[in-house]
Amino acid sequence: MMGAVVGTLSVQTRQQSLHKDKIEDELEMATVSHRPEGLDQLEAQTNFTKQELQVLYRGFKNECPSGVVNEETFKKIYSQFFPHGDASMYAHYLFNTFDSANNGSVKFEDFVMALSVLLRGSLQEKLRWTFNLYDINKDGYINKEEMTDIVKAIYDMMGKYTYPVLKDNAPRQHVDVFFQKMDKNKDGVVTIDEFIESCLQDENIMRSLQLFENVM
Repeated sequence: MMGAVVGTLSVQTRQQSLHKDKIEDELEMATVSHRPEGLDQLEAQTNFTKQELQVLYRGFKNECPSGVVNEETFKKIYSQFFPHGDASMYAHYLFNTFDSANNGSVKFEDFVMALSVLLRGSLQEKLRWTFNLYDINKDGYINKEEMTDIVKAIYDMMGKYTYPVLKDNAPRQHVDVFFQKMDKNKDGVVTIDEFIESCLQDENIMRSLQLFENVM
């Protein structure tokens, strides 16, 4: 869904002069179960312009006519972009990160706030969002099992057609290297401060996370 909506944004932003619809017309949704916040408020809360928000909303409404998306639908949409792998597990973790209210659904506001960070946020904001993705149980720490689950889900999503072919133990090896560098006090968990400090100081970690960012 992100790829489809972002793609719509990039194409239609260039055609803004052709789209002079009023904001009220864009937000008129007689049959939806959720009406998004006003675009003025979202413009103040995100790094998007009002015109960009209109385009994003149009794309979101096309994919999710009800105004919200549940996890099953999110998985189906997201999996379309990774036909050679199994994206269901990564989509599950991604959905939980987008679902900030933890109520089993993602509204347009949730979607656009996350997208604002990923596309237009500062490096610190992106790293904090990424930390939250890896912190599966939301206890404020990343343990080795959580990081392994996320990395394995990414490997599964990329499929068996990667080159060179990845070994079955590649996720665990990847995580071992990450943890050795991130867990500064060797207490078996990584805090957000350790995570951000490690990422900012280690170009190899940054490159790895930037690769992962492409599938967020």
